[in-house]
Amino acid sequence: MTAALTPGVAARHLAPNAWHIGRKELIFMSGPLSGLRVFDLTRILAGPTCTQLLGDLGAEVIKIERPGEGDDTRKWGPPYIKDESGRETHESAYYLSANRNKRSVTLDIAQAEGRALAKRLLTTCDILVENFKVGSLAKHGLGYADLKVAFPDLVYCSVTGFGQTGPYAPRAGYDYLAQGMGGIMSLTGEPDGAPIKVGVGIADVMCGMYASTAILAALRHRDAMRAEGKDGGQHIDLALLDTQVAWLVNEGVNYLTSGQVPRRMGNEHPNIAPYNLLPCADGHFILAVGNDPQFRKFCDFAGAPELPDDPRFATNPQRTKNRAELYAILPSVTAKKTQSEWLDGLSARGVPCGPVNNLEQVFADPHILERGMRVRVPFPGAEGGAVDLIGNPIKFSETPVEYRRSPPQMGQHTDEVLSELLDLSASDLDGLRTRGVI
Repeated sequence: MTAALTPGVAARHLAPNAWHIGRKELIFMSGPLSGLRVFDLTRILAGPTCTQLLGDLGAEVIKIERPGEGDDTRKWGPPYIKDESGRETHESAYYLSANRNKRSVTLDIAQAEGRALAKRLLTTCDILVENFKVGSLAKHGLGYADLKVAFPDLVYCSVTGFGQTGPYAPRAGYDYLAQGMGGIMSLTGEPDGAPIKVGVGIADVMCGMYASTAILAALRHRDAMRAEGKDGGQHIDLALLDTQVAWLVNEGVNYLTSGQVPRRMGNEHPNIAPYNLLPCADGHFILAVGNDPQFRKFCDFAGAPELPDDPRFATNPQRTKNRAELYAILPSVTAKKTQSEWLDGLSARGVPCGPVNNLEQVFADPHILERGMRVRVPFPGAEGGAVDLIGNPIKFSETPVEYRRSPPQMGQHTDEVLSELLDLSASDLDGLRTRGVI
């Protein structure tokens, strides 16, 4: 049973699990968000993380890129994909990390003709996600206020560094700035060292995740309003700095509760002990004791059964208060066994522990491979005809995540999308290309 997508008909009017028939390829949309279409005006990491997640869940994502320029991260390398001859291409690993399950359309929204095409495409879309500086899209008549009357059911999500309001709103925002201004760097690093940022763009990624959650909630609201015969679109305002503050979680509330500014603690935990990287006979291992029974099991296996009976260490509050004394004792205890002895022995006793893997070890780990966290997807022109990507961690019982599309080359789907959704002819497309609109 199939259903052809008539040009100009919104994806939201198709039944769930409908076949999506393009002019060049056939893709079965079976995810929980199948039937939804996203107009993606994002680049770098926060916005693309959001739209990739929506795409992984089955939404159709149309990635709009500036002709001749494209997403900034296409040039953020090395490393770059290598072609069949071993030569570097123009597709960076950074770009690949957040752009699968999308179709790329090059469209110049700075031109009136480009803006008109954008609005025509929006008649087929449910969601718009953008991460331009505040006010930039309004200059082109594509701000939320410009569109909400013509598209009353559109879920419009803006991702910026500092939000649509407040004294910092006009500033450009980047992950590094959000980590610094939002407090996470003050908590990361050794006590006597400099503040350290997290090794990946975690403020961007978390903002993208908050954005995707907000979009799904807004869609639920829209559908409820439709059921009452009302318009249900709305504007979502997401900021890197806001979301960074939001995921300060326990340390943030520790401060709000006590009034004491937390200090950097290296690998230690502010509220439980022992929770640290400890030496062993052939390196290090992580010990993450979360309660008193686990501590006793650890001590019994470690050959130090007297420690849980010591008043300084009998309960977690006491161990946390006397952490310096505890950590002065533990290294001499843990250095007596190898890493494998600790991991095998403690795991068998239900005591949380683990190694510190480098990325080669991560992506060779049998459990990680079994869980599908390393995936290989076709990529025409790449060495071996495919590229490796990081898998989606969501495991559905009925609607599994599908890797339908590899990250697109810039403008790869321009003709396909415009002919399919707007019924433009080959001569129409040639004219647009000649005028630099696409």
